[in-house]
Amino acid sequence: MPGPDLPPAPALMTVDALLNRWPTGAQKVELSSGVLLFTGDFDERDLAIARRTYPGRRPVLNVAGGLEVHPAGEGEPIPVVSGS
Repeated sequence: MPGPDLPPAPALMTVDALLNRWPTGAQKVELSSGVLLFTGDFDERDLAIARRTYPGRRPVLNVAGGLEVHPAGEGEPIPVVSGS
């Protein structure tokens, strides 16, 4: 959940962060064509945590505020959820 009241990515976990930050704040998790799709309202702090959690993979935020973790590869991944 985005907002200035949440701790930065390297901060210790709190109850509020546990309920609102990735991965425990995900409302739903799916696997589509090898891409993990975490439904929720995430931001750059959650993206930084996902990069450390899945080294070599390519996490990206999608237009719906969700987090996607794409397989390893070259370049920036194209989000599965694109809003079109």
